[in-house]
Amino acid sequence: MNKSDLVAAIAENASITKAEASRALQALLDNITSNLSKGEPVVLTGFGTFSVAKRAARTGRNPSNGKAIKIAAKTVAKFKTGKGLAGAVN
Repeated sequence: MNKSDLVAAIAENASITKAEASRALQALLDNITSNLSKGEPVVLTGFGTFSVAKRAARTGRNPSNGKAIKIAAKTVAKFKTGKGLAGAVN
């Protein structure tokens, strides 16, 4: 399922237009992104938790030639499934 498929499904399930569903989905994504950029987690009870984590710098290997390379430290987004989502998937 891609974004346009998701918008169509939201519009159908909520009995709204695709334009309204698209704006609602974009607002959700913008708010999640905004909170994560501030370092704040987003908790959707029963679905999951979006959070940020810091990865330390480390040394890796180039798979082509085996030479050591430095991998810079960075901040990454994480998602941990909630009980409801995990139960629905299993």
